[in-house]
Amino acid sequence: MNFKNTIMLNKKKIIVTGSEGRLATKLKSIKNINYLFLSKKEFNILNISQMERKIKLYKPKTILHLAALSRPMMVHETNIKKSITINIIGTCNLVILCQKYKIKLIYASTNYVYSGEKKYHKETDSLLPTNNYSWSKLGGECPVHMYKNSLILRLSISEKPFIHKYAYSNIYSSFLYHDEIIKIIPKVIDKKGILNIGGKRRSIFSFARLSNKKVKKRKYKKDIFLYHKNLGLDNSKLRKILKNNLNFSNL
Repeated sequence: MNFKNTIMLNKKKIIVTGSEGRLATKLKSIKNINYLFLSKKEFNILNISQMERKIKLYKPKTILHLAALSRPMMVHETNIKKSITINIIGTCNLVILCQKYKIKLIYASTNYVYSGEKKYHKETDSLLPTNNYSWSKLGGECPVHMYKNSLILRLSISEKPFIHKYAYSNIYSSFLYHDEIIKIIPKVIDKKGILNIGGKRRSIFSFARLSNKKVKKRKYKKDIFLYHKNLGLDNSKLRKILKNNLNFSNL
């Protein structure tokens, strides 16, 4: 490797895992941030020795951990080994390396970890996942909590346009689109602890109609995935960080 390439490598201070994922793909459009997007082949969260070599090479100050098993939701019910291995063990591996090399870790979690007891959940509120996906994400939170140089982002996130044919009218959430989330992430990178990131509380059907007028209304009845009916987020902590920036009027 020549001197010029070494300089370029050292400018990349934030390694992003899960570079092929939906959020990371959108994040690539953000300029003037030192993101280094590494593929699964380059930075496999289940391969500690490989990750350690890349950490020594790139010397990141921060790792933004977006790699996860999410959809299809059924896989978390039918293949719990895969769910546990990727979402929990993979995150544990990263925490161990971040602690060893004094790297800040930012972990993308979900609002599905909350108990559903309130309309608006604060970061300090009770947690109670209802399905294997949300349990796997809370499982990933556990080692991150143990490492103080970290930030957990509890995201309420959806694609644009809303991709499903049906949306629940009796489940309430605080969805933001991927392209809104990526504008917020650079503004919170320096924070630590836990931070809710989501938009206004509304029914999933109401949110879905914003980008997909063809979506059909459906009432939620308990099924294998089991959702809380209230998954709204209290965004007061985020709004304080953003100082009620008008660019984020959906908060």
